[in-house]
Amino acid sequence: MLEPTLFFKCLSDPTRLKSLLLINKHKELCVCDLITATGENQSKISRHLSQLRTNGLLKDRRHNQWVYYSLHPTLPQWALDVINITATQETDAISKLSHTLAQSKNCCN
Repeated sequence: MLEPTLFFKCLSDPTRLKSLLLINKHKELCVCDLITATGENQSKISRHLSQLRTNGLLKDRRHNQWVYYSLHPTLPQWALDVINITATQETDAISKLSHTLAQSKNCCN
């Protein structure tokens, strides 16, 4: 069971929050998508995705050499509500990141 304290701790880092909100918007993204959208390096994105996965917020799926991340299907409704409410308050920022992602040719596509 996801503890609220752990959940909010995961959301307290800007890179983790951006990544989670982007994944929520796009349903599934790979590491290279998040690198492109955020401008962060691979090791930083991977480290934060690992923490989100380890704490039960994300699940991963491997396809060939790529790893894709999506929200974990067992997230409690209260956590999904927080993510969705946060997303509505961050629409401009997430739209800009999504636009950056849409404008680039990603490595995994």
